[in-house]
Order: sequence, then C-alpha cells, then structure tokens
Amino acid sequence: VQLQASGGGLVQAGDSLRLSCAASGRTSVDYGLMAWFRQAPGKERVFVAAYRWGTRATYHADSVKGRFSISRDNADHTVYLQMNKLKPEDTAVYYCAARIHFVTSYYASEQYAYWGQGTEVTVSS
Repeated sequence: VQLQASGGGLVQAGDSLRLSCAASGRTSVDYGLMAWFRQAPGKERVFVAAYRWGTRATYHADSVKGRFSISRDNADHTVYLQMNKLKPEDTAVYYCAARIHFVTSYYASEQYAYWGQGTEVTVSS
C-alpha cells in the first residue's frame, strides 16, 4: 500500500486548504480506516481526523471540529481533508495513514501500518 499526500502550502489565518491522500496498491478490498495526523515542530504526532471505509463514518479531533472535514472520493481510494478557518496553531506536517480493518482506537497513530510522506501546512497570523 502506498499513500501519496498533497495539498499543503503557506496560507494566512482564516484561509482554507484541501489536502488529498491517494492510496494505491490495494484494489480488491476496501480499507478499514484512512486518517490524517499532524506533527508540529517539536511536538508529537497527533490525530486530526479519520474516515471509516465501510460505514462512511467520520471522526474528528476536538481541536478541529467545525473547521476541518474528512471525506472520500467515491471513484477511487482518495481521502480529502478540507481545512477551513485555519489558525496559526494548525501549522504542522500533515500525514495520511491507513489500516485494513477498523479499530475503535482510530486516534492512535500506532494502529496504522501505512503512512504517506507528509505535506507541510504553514498558517501565518
């Protein structure tokens, strides 16, 4: 499984960005979960949002609820993270991740076997 993240950039506070994560290498069976994590400089990697493939359920960290939204492209294995009303504290490298089966601890990075390379988001004040 390969994950390709894209869409990061430098924006101002209040702007929007949409990140994409394209998955390849596993075409016969759907993924259990695809998720976004982020890591700010000098901090640990933390959960942002997750998409449950089978039920289409979505999960968002409290820090981004109401501003970020995870969604899926029905045509292929691509997950998006729409980020609105960006704040300077959203500055981080954003990573997409995937695992084959759903787990209730979807917020834990150690649950994910597959990771993309990261895309950097910088929000200026």
